[in-house]
Amino acid sequence: MKLLVTGGAGFIGSAVVRLAVSRGMHVVNLDALTYAACLENVASVADSPLYAFEHADIRDRAALDRVFEMHEPDAVMHLAAESHVDRSIDGPGDFIETNINGTYNMLEAARSYWAGKGKPEGFRFHHISTDEVFGSLGSTGMFTETTPYDPRSPYSASKAASDHLVRAWHETYGLPVLVTNCSNNYGPYHFPEKLIPVVIINALAGKPIPVYGKGENIRDWLFVEDHAEALLTVIEKGKPGRSYNIGGENERTNLDLVRTICALLDGKRPLAHGSYADQITFVTDRPGHDLRYAIDPSRARDELGWRPSVTVEEGLEKTVQWYLDNEDWWRALQGRKGVGARLGVKA
Repeated sequence: MKLLVTGGAGFIGSAVVRLAVSRGMHVVNLDALTYAACLENVASVADSPLYAFEHADIRDRAALDRVFEMHEPDAVMHLAAESHVDRSIDGPGDFIETNINGTYNMLEAARSYWAGKGKPEGFRFHHISTDEVFGSLGSTGMFTETTPYDPRSPYSASKAASDHLVRAWHETYGLPVLVTNCSNNYGPYHFPEKLIPVVIINALAGKPIPVYGKGENIRDWLFVEDHAEALLTVIEKGKPGRSYNIGGENERTNLDLVRTICALLDGKRPLAHGSYADQITFVTDRPGHDLRYAIDPSRARDELGWRPSVTVEEGLEKTVQWYLDNEDWWRALQGRKGVGARLGVKA
């Protein structure tokens, strides 16, 4: 199988690229190399004869047509997206252009290519989305594939729109699509503006560790390498036109998560006095902050045989150790626009 992976220099996309190449798949990595992308994420496979890189933007239809014609992929895994909620609050336009218009361009380029090849039965367009499209849960219940959409931020609204486009292209044009909605990812190569890397990096720097509100918001945490495994499983075994929720089965409050990271750092790189948890600082909450996300992954488990392989405690231990061992990687990203600054305070 030859995969065209969009956003393959990003956090989740690069995990997919690394795993696919390790399994002998040919991979074409299409990435615009915006602020959150890093080619170091795929350095381990960059010299493989199975790997090719295309510097292109999903908002550029002509570039997409060229990539499809040149590489002739058997399947598309569409991960390229603007993904940081706080950035979407400050600048929603980029999210509309990339997540909605970019997905439209990808769908049309894929449809044109697929039709030109005689509509091969095995072709797949796999769109990777988020559980945030479903809105916010109370203290009970879980998101399923039939949960009504109820996005609350410019980010989640743009992803919801792209999900609808993908399903419409299946129903209207017959394009063989798959949609997955995942819970919060974490792990190696996580760009240092998201919660877990911010906690680790601020703790090591002796800076305040920011926790929104009272830290009571709950997320279901999915180790990125488990997610990559799930995505390859879906594209190989999933039924066209079907959606699959991919969850970690690891719900934690933000505060509990932060305290767990601090305890791991206490053990791995102890301070002379006190605990890293002493740096926890409660800050003004994010506007429209969803209370709880939780995914029911039973469809993926029952139909495809996938389930997460690590608990959040095991995954966090691996993640903290990776950041301690790869300081050069995250330090090189500290100067990128917005990193280290509080974003998303507009309301």
